[in-house]
Amino acid sequence: MEKTQHSEKLLLRKLDLLLRTGKLLMESAADTSRIMRNMKRTAAYLGLPDEHLHIYINYNMLMVNLSDSEHSFSKFQRCEKHGINMTAISAVSKLSWRAIREDYSLERYEEELENIRSRKRNYTSWQVAVGAGFACGGFCIQFGCDWPAFLYASIAAILGFRLRAVLNELGSNHYMNIAVAAFVSTLLAWASAFISTLDLPAPLHTLFHSDTPWHPLMACALFIVPGVPLINFVSDMLDSYVQIGITRAVNTLLIVVAMAFGIALAIHVCGIDNFVKDLSMTPHHTYLEFAVAAAISAVGFSMIFNIPRRLLWVVAVGGIIAVCTRNFVNLGPSNHNIGLDWGPVIGSLVGSALISIIVTRAVHWFHTPHHCLSIPSVIPMIPGVLMYRALFAFIDMSGVVGEVTIAMNNAIQASLIILCIAVGVAIPNIFARRWIAPKRQKQLKRLIEERRQRGKFVDLTYID
Repeated sequence: MEKTQHSEKLLLRKLDLLLRTGKLLMESAADTSRIMRNMKRTAAYLGLPDEHLHIYINYNMLMVNLSDSEHSFSKFQRCEKHGINMTAISAVSKLSWRAIREDYSLERYEEELENIRSRKRNYTSWQVAVGAGFACGGFCIQFGCDWPAFLYASIAAILGFRLRAVLNELGSNHYMNIAVAAFVSTLLAWASAFISTLDLPAPLHTLFHSDTPWHPLMACALFIVPGVPLINFVSDMLDSYVQIGITRAVNTLLIVVAMAFGIALAIHVCGIDNFVKDLSMTPHHTYLEFAVAAAISAVGFSMIFNIPRRLLWVVAVGGIIAVCTRNFVNLGPSNHNIGLDWGPVIGSLVGSALISIIVTRAVHWFHTPHHCLSIPSVIPMIPGVLMYRALFAFIDMSGVVGEVTIAMNNAIQASLIILCIAVGVAIPNIFARRWIAPKRQKQLKRLIEERRQRGKFVDLTYID
């Protein structure tokens, strides 16, 4: 009897550790396929036989069940604090392999898992805000602004980002915080436009005058655009995790709606003449400027995603490759640029696919999961402006002919670009996995068999 109780208690502890592993991944914004792979690998370490194990993953709830014809043990785990933490995703992946290879005790595994969960983020709050701000400035350059406008967009985004962080800490509604941050950032960007109208002394005029004073309004709130959830949503749908994909999609839509509402309110308060439809987004910079802006945006968003500091330069290079490739394929003679002139949809597909192929090899050099390098690299291509332009057009309809066409054109183009970015990130990895997976699966099976021979696996017949 005492032995049975001990075996049952040990089993429940193992199920709890498995759920805590999955919770950490879900709350760090891992895609569902990765969560499932890591949980199954962790289950192998814990000695939970795959033939009796059932794992259910939902956006807000995880469940595991271990059962045979006579026994059934289930545990649930709620997931509440969703964020983005690429360092945690990478650390959990490494831990699951290391625990099997080095035959960790449960105490050591639990201690290391808790260390990952409680580890301080790699950047301070203000460092992240500055990174997010300059990332928005980089977007602004991609939309055709000059460098003084880059500065104005960055300052507005920095202050808006910090405001949202403070409101989140106070515990107010997440979506309302987004709307308020978008509203304030847009107001600040609008106010900065008047600096270019001032009669400044010659040296100051050179530094602070912008020939594109309204462009910061398009980019100042793009730190809100949920790029990682968007890519995860498409990835989950492609991997047949439809329910979680739909949940991510709805959450993403609510974020973009809140952002569009805040921007629309600021536009009406300021009396701006619908810049959302009229302001050109076609850039005419050199590719060197595109490269600098892409690197800044990729690094800035990487700081939001809590990428390890050692990988920032890698992501910067990835952003340069992805964006410059996209621009070369997208732009061309029709808009007085150098390139193939194939449009943004094909450009986004080619840029994301190229960086994903490169990262498939680079993960072995930098010892980090594929998505921890590929997603931050392609984030500067996310069509945030098209998304809120579409929503704003629907919100601001007044019966003018052509309004629905403009709204639908922006919505369809944004959706196609997002789909192509996600497919570009996922497809090369899927093809590469055909060669990579068998080797890793063979290694995992060998390690599992060794553990089974040492009696490390749970035998339900000992629990009555």
